[in-house]
Amino acid sequence: MVRFWLKCAGIVLVLFLGVLIGMQQANDGMKKMKGYEDPSLNSAFIINQSDQGEMEADILGQKVTSHDLETKKERLEEMKAFNFFSSIGKTLGDTISGAFQALIDMI
Repeated sequence: MVRFWLKCAGIVLVLFLGVLIGMQQANDGMKKMKGYEDPSLNSAFIINQSDQGEMEADILGQKVTSHDLETKKERLEEMKAFNFFSSIGKTLGDTISGAFQALIDMI
């Protein structure tokens, strides 16, 4: 049994190392395929702080500021969005909790 687990652990270790090596090779291949150093292609998410102290994020090339997020939050609060699945989950949880509480009280 010990030999079996050692073999399994060895196989998992070899496969894991193979995946890591493959990921590194793919990264190197992508850099070679570009042929030049392009900073816009290196990262998909960048956070900057402006001179006024406002945080700005660049997500996949689109600028997002904290002001944009605040206006979206206010708009969602005004809409008072109703989440159907959340209400079902809350009702189901309350029902199950009440049922188990009644069962415990009976015992």
